[in-house]
Amino acid sequence: MSRPPPSPRLRAAPLQSRGEPPFHLVLVEPEIPPNTGNVARLGAATGSPLHLVGRLGFRIDEQSVRRAGVDYWHLVDVRTHVDFPQFVHTFEKESPSGRLFLFSALAERSYLDAGFQPGDALVFGKESVGLSEELTTKYADRLVGIPTLGAVRSLNLANAVGIALFEALRQAGALAQTFAG
Repeated sequence: MSRPPPSPRLRAAPLQSRGEPPFHLVLVEPEIPPNTGNVARLGAATGSPLHLVGRLGFRIDEQSVRRAGVDYWHLVDVRTHVDFPQFVHTFEKESPSGRLFLFSALAERSYLDAGFQPGDALVFGKESVGLSEELTTKYADRLVGIPTLGAVRSLNLANAVGIALFEALRQAGALAQTFAG
């Protein structure tokens, strides 16, 4: 008895191949290595650069990454920034039409209403406390959140980034044309 052929894997057309800049994934002072590893995998899978901002709660040198079993790190466009102002300066030069969207459990506007466009930056705070009050105040008009239906105030960082990134890709039309590869 023969097995049916395996189902083709779906892949989306990368934004870069369409001449558009990718989304930028921004983690401000991430604390938990596996979360950053999972976000790095999302970056590698979607061609989105990963920006690590401020003090990290772990090392990202090659030996540490290899020891953590992250075998796709070489596929990630990782960029480090001393602080948020340095990130913003670099981001504005590279993606002049890109906008910042800061994710916060305190936001009153849903990420579903954000109107994401290629080149935008999706900014997430550290796992323990989220984004600083300074950032949420300064960028209050750029705050969006992922609604939760239960008693949980917020989602795991890597899950939140995945939800947000794929909604941004959907809004940008990057998922409309998938192909088997």
